[in-house]
Amino acid sequence: QVQVVESGGGLVQAGGSLGLSCAASGSTFAISAMGWYRQAPGKQRELVALISSSGSTNYGNSVRGRFTISRDNAKNTAYLQMNGLKPEDTAVYYCRADVDSAPLRGYYWGQGTQVTVSS
Repeated sequence: QVQVVESGGGLVQAGGSLGLSCAASGSTFAISAMGWYRQAPGKQRELVALISSSGSTNYGNSVRGRFTISRDNAKNTAYLQMNGLKPEDTAVYYCRADVDSAPLRGYYWGQGTQVTVSS
């Protein structure tokens, strides 16, 4: 199994910055991609950013150019640096660790961390 724990959420003013961390534990050798997703009240969960085991990245359209995802494989930790925050970035941010190979194949989610951007 893989366990994922997020940290670093909070309250920030519009235009400010915030950093999130995602620490994985357990069978971390099996993790391929790690990603950040968010869900605002009344909306579907959406992709924020994704990073592969080799470091390739992919971003949601609404955050591209403002957010940066990175990863430290030695620490089994992924990071999300958020700059130029907007009120519409307010959401619960979830980290997900992907495992592609059996028997652990699946998506492993954290509990989420709240990010609130005030106008």
